Amino acid sequence: MSTQQVLFDIPGPRARVRHRVLAVLTLALFVAVAVWLLIQLRAGGQLDANKWMPFLQWRTWTTYLIPGIGGTLLAALIAILIASPLALGLAMLRMSDVAPVRWVASVFVEFFRAVPVLIMMIFTYFWLSQQEWSVDRWNPLIGVVTGLVLYNASVLCEVIRNGVASLPSGQREAGLSIGLSTVQVRRSILIPQALTAMMPSLVSQLVVIVKDTALGSIILYYDLLTRSQQLSSAFSNVVPAYIVAAVIYILINYSISKVAETLESRQRRKRRATGGQTTDGAGPTGVAGPAVDPLVEHNTKL
Repeated sequence: MSTQQVLFDIPGPRARVRHRVLAVLTLALFVAVAVWLLIQLRAGGQLDANKWMPFLQWRTWTTYLIPGIGGTLLAALIAILIASPLALGLAMLRMSDVAPVRWVASVFVEFFRAVPVLIMMIFTYFWLSQQEWSVDRWNPLIGVVTGLVLYNASVLCEVIRNGVASLPSGQREAGLSIGLSTVQVRRSILIPQALTAMMPSLVSQLVVIVKDTALGSIILYYDLLTRSQQLSSAFSNVVPAYIVAAVIYILINYSISKVAETLESRQRRKRRATGGQTTDGAGPTGVAGPAVDPLVEHNTKL
């Protein structure tokens, strides 16, 4: 009879009873808070049917919500398109064999990871307003995109670098053994595998980009949050407006997550169709296969 190993002590009868009591009390507290909030909202008239009627009018969507969704997606898309290649470049620089290059890239990444996104947005917006280099109506968009790009490129750089570090060392050694340079090994072998392995983390960062566009309302960028604020002021329905905006954000981020899951599943099926080769050189049966074969094929193509 095998013994089951656990990372914690199995609770005894008293501990199980205590856990159940705490769970019931927590649930009761949550229900009480929810009921209190509903009572307060009802007393303030925020749950009345007339507060929700504007959302049944097409003019409300064309005037407030659809332009807000467009502003949110525009800023997020521009930030993603700029931050992705910038993150790849920073990751390559942080893994460079030249020490000064690594130091400069490290300072850049650590600095913009530490500075809050909102501060970067505000600084960029007011700096552009004083310089008068661009059209005033573009300054909020540029400020939002700049803050999102600098922060998320730094974060994605670390995600990619950690993904490369998590790969088996045999991948790098096999590439060097067939005559590839260190830069070629990173660019052609390690980085593509790291991007595939870290796909969930990359997608979660894309969701963060979409959500952080809401910070642009501070610098008067007309995103979904700003348009929802205008809608609530026009119809005096603050709570319904923010609830609808929250639902829209959830739907957008859920769609991004589902697209990523589809891409990941397609890549997994493609790998199985080509023989089930994994990053550690093991085949579909778990037996180690010739890990250098893909590298030799890549070298012949070069």
